[in-house]
Amino acid sequence: MVFDLPHSDDCFVQAFPAETAEAFLEGHVRAFEYFGGVPTRILYDNTTLAVARILGDGERQKTRAFSALQSHYLFADKFGRPGKGNDKGGVENLVGTARRNFMVPIPHAASWEALNEQFVRDAMARRALRLRGHTETIGERFERDRAALLPLPRARFEACDKTTARVSSISLVRYKTNDYSVPTQYGHRQVLVKAYVHRIVIALGHEVIAEHQRSYDREATVYNPLHYLALLEHKCRALDQAAPLTNWQLPDCFAHLRRLLEARLNKRAAREYIQMPRLLETFPLAEVAAAIEHALELNAISFDAIRHLLLCRVERRPPRLDLTNWPHLPLAAVRSTRAADYMSLLSAPPEPPAMEAAL
Repeated sequence: MVFDLPHSDDCFVQAFPAETAEAFLEGHVRAFEYFGGVPTRILYDNTTLAVARILGDGERQKTRAFSALQSHYLFADKFGRPGKGNDKGGVENLVGTARRNFMVPIPHAASWEALNEQFVRDAMARRALRLRGHTETIGERFERDRAALLPLPRARFEACDKTTARVSSISLVRYKTNDYSVPTQYGHRQVLVKAYVHRIVIALGHEVIAEHQRSYDREATVYNPLHYLALLEHKCRALDQAAPLTNWQLPDCFAHLRRLLEARLNKRAAREYIQMPRLLETFPLAEVAAAIEHALELNAISFDAIRHLLLCRVERRPPRLDLTNWPHLPLAAVRSTRAADYMSLLSAPPEPPAMEAAL
C-alpha cells in the first residue's frame, strides 16, 4: 500500500499479507501516524475496499469499513474515473519508485513488521533527497504539507473487520474458512470476532476470551492447547491423542517429569501431569519450566512441590519443602535403625504357652 503527498513528494509504503479491508484500514492508520496528521482530501481509485458500488450519476456508495474510517479522521475523498489511471499518476509512479528503491535488492526480513519498519526507514531517508526541478529537499517541502494536515484524533482507529460467530461443540470459531480455538467453557456461545492484519481476537461481551496469530491458509485450524487442558483433566486417556496438543512444543523437562510420574503413579500419572501445563494458564512458560527443573533436581516429583517452587520464584522467597507448610497433615516419626534390632531376629522364638483342657 502506498501514499503520496503531491506537493512535497513525500511517500509512505507498507506491505501486507493480503489485500483485505483490515489491511486497507491499517495502512491508513499507519500513514496518518507517519505523516503526523491527516490530509484534508485523499484521491482513490475505485477499489472495492472503499467503493461498494458506482451509482448511475457517478456517485460512489462507500463500504461500511471505509465510511467508519472517514468518520473517524474526517477527511474528504475523491475517486478517479474508472479505467483512468492517469487521474492519479503520482501514485502509479510511486509504486514503481517504491519497487526500484525500496525492494532492490529483494529485502529479507524476519516478519512483516520488520519489513514495514525497513520501509519506514527508507521513506524517512528519502526526505533528504532533492528531486529534479526543485531547490528544496522532500523533507523541507514536507514541512509545509505538515502544517496543512488535520490533527490526529486522540483515540487510534481500530483497524479490524468485526463479525459475530457461534462457538462450535469442539470450542472452535470460524472466520473466513479458518477455525480458531476458545476455552472449552464457552462452547455454543455467540462471540464477537475482530480480525486484524496479523491477529484474531475473540471477545464475549467486554471480555477477550482468545487471541491467535492470524492464518491466511484455507481450511486451517489454529489451536491454543491451554484452551483444552481443563477438559483433558477429566479425560486423561485422551492426552496423547488430543489434536490441540499434537504440535505443542514444550521444554524437555516436561517430558522428563511425565516419565517419572508414570513410573511412580502408573494410571494416576496422566491426571497429575496435566496439572503442570495448566500452570501456564497463569504463569509464563520460562518460570514454570524453571520450577520443574528445580523440582527434578530436588527429586520432588509432585504437583504440590512444583507449584510451591513456582510461587517461591515469583514471590522471590526461599522454598520450604517440608510438612510445616501443611499443618493439617500429620508429621511422620521415623526412628533410626540400630544393629540390636536385627539381633532379635536371630534369637529362638518363644514357646507358646501351655493350654489346659477342662473336662
